[in-house]
Amino acid sequence: MSKNLVIVESPGKIKSIAKYLGRSYKVEASGGHVRDLPEKTLGVSIDNDFEPKYVSKSEKKAIITNLKKEAQNSENIYLATDPDREGEAISWHIANILKISESEKCRITFNEITESAVKDAILSPREIDAMLVNAQQARRILDRIIGYKISPLLNKKLGKGQSAGRVQSVTLRLVCDREEEINGFKPQEYWTLDAMLQKITGGEEFTAKFYGSTDARNKKIDLKNKEQVDSILEEIKNLTLTVSKVSKKEKKKGASPPFITSTLQQEASRKLGFTAKRTMSIAQKLYEGVDIEERGTVGLITYMRTDSLRVSEGAREEARSYIKEKYGEAYVPAKPNYYKNRAASQDAHEAIRPSYIDLPPEKIKSELKRENYLLYELIWNRFIASQMSAAVYDTVQADIAAGKYLFKANGSKIKFRGFIAVYVEGRDDQQEEKQMQIPELNEGEDLKLVKFDPRQCFTKPPLRYTEASLVKELEEKGIGRPSTYASTISTILDREYVKKDGKQLFPSEQGVIVTDLMKKYFGNIVDIKFTAEMESKLDEIENGQQKEWKQILRDFYPSLEKDLKRGNEEIIKAPPQETDEKCEKCGKPLVIRKSRNGEFLGCSGFPECRFTKPLKEDIKEPVITGVL
Repeated sequence: MSKNLVIVESPGKIKSIAKYLGRSYKVEASGGHVRDLPEKTLGVSIDNDFEPKYVSKSEKKAIITNLKKEAQNSENIYLATDPDREGEAISWHIANILKISESEKCRITFNEITESAVKDAILSPREIDAMLVNAQQARRILDRIIGYKISPLLNKKLGKGQSAGRVQSVTLRLVCDREEEINGFKPQEYWTLDAMLQKITGGEEFTAKFYGSTDARNKKIDLKNKEQVDSILEEIKNLTLTVSKVSKKEKKKGASPPFITSTLQQEASRKLGFTAKRTMSIAQKLYEGVDIEERGTVGLITYMRTDSLRVSEGAREEARSYIKEKYGEAYVPAKPNYYKNRAASQDAHEAIRPSYIDLPPEKIKSELKRENYLLYELIWNRFIASQMSAAVYDTVQADIAAGKYLFKANGSKIKFRGFIAVYVEGRDDQQEEKQMQIPELNEGEDLKLVKFDPRQCFTKPPLRYTEASLVKELEEKGIGRPSTYASTISTILDREYVKKDGKQLFPSEQGVIVTDLMKKYFGNIVDIKFTAEMESKLDEIENGQQKEWKQILRDFYPSLEKDLKRGNEEIIKAPPQETDEKCEKCGKPLVIRKSRNGEFLGCSGFPECRFTKPLKEDIKEPVITGVL
């Protein structure tokens, strides 16, 4: 009989934790939630102040039976589910099933699965955090009400398989709105004018770009058409180009902070081509434990659901020692690097970092699956770089006069590599940061003109979202939370509301139809500002600013009820649009109906007559225009 029972979420953690705790501890896994709202009914009594009805999950009966048995045979029970809001709720539900008192100090958490972290947690159990539990309940019930109340209306209007969601629907709207921007974009003409130059004494050619006027204000002039460019060229074609000013500076560029959930998803998408869902799945494995020959099962990274940039002092010092040993003292900043959290971030956990500085990726590469290695290397490099010295650049800008017009030439070169010796952040526009070099120039120096290079250009529409840029947009607009981004994006892709062209996301016809319907009847649900404000209110429950967690439901539901009533009257009762075509089977008029795959013609005699035909014989996925 084990004196102590430790209950974790994932079976993947059992080996790692059991190894550290020894034989007097039995480690079991709940496999996630063991209790939840029922699957096939709302499970929330709206008339009884939104009281939830939780039921044990049918697929978890064997696990629940085993946990009860182990609990009866244990003197101490430690609930070690994940250290976040969802994990707190899972512990609360398990405590309820095992009849553990609310005042019992049974809850333990650890940010990393290391021997010291696990043993320290065992020594300092606490009560279950009611604020975290209530925050999870508020989100769960709010999401359940929205999904269960709106989705049936969409199904009746558009056919089976439709769904709405508090975060899902507004995320879909972002993709649809971006596509609308692209389709409605009207290119505007503009011109650039470069001067290819050389020192009188020869040497490498370099480029100076047309800027504007040489008057005292150095006014910028936008080149709008060929006539304007030709006029300028006519004025300066026989003039000498002279260096009027040279500015030299040393610029420093600091490292990016260590990863949080959202930035990990973005960089893994940009650099590794991983979806957000795949990234989180791999990160979960790295956190829970990987078999390393010399050490057994080892958790390689800290907890991967976090929006805090905080790093423990111990980890920071280990990183600085590693950097000094491998790269030299110059690469260690005089003062340690600290990074400021976003205003809305929770500071419950550290940033995502390696658990062991003495396990660099190359040391264990042969023992990791390729995808595990790639993500671990990304996390490792980003963390080490975040604690390194800034990169230093020598920059030069030369103003070059041609009569009353001004050209500018810019150059830069690396003076000290600093953190970029280890890591350079990816970019959503897929353009590399180029370093241009220009020769040593002196004020008053005349230059040799090789040629002018005028070019006609057109403004381009905004880029379609990628998973990386969509995650960034969700975070910046305060929609959802980093822990939900992967599942939200997966949902709209799985339902085929959004499709992929390479990495780029675009809405399907059905996605546009659903969004238009939501905008018309449930404007608040797909309103970005409203959704972000709702997210802030939910956060207030978590941090204790809002004591009464059901108040958010009381405030929200009346407006939803009003929208639902209108929707029921207008969406469900509205007759299908009749056409001039007749049914080929019974002769009744054909009407336009909608399904998950789009519009089609169906018999108005349905369900007695089930004849259907395509609305158009050549109906295909719509062609989405725009510059990619």
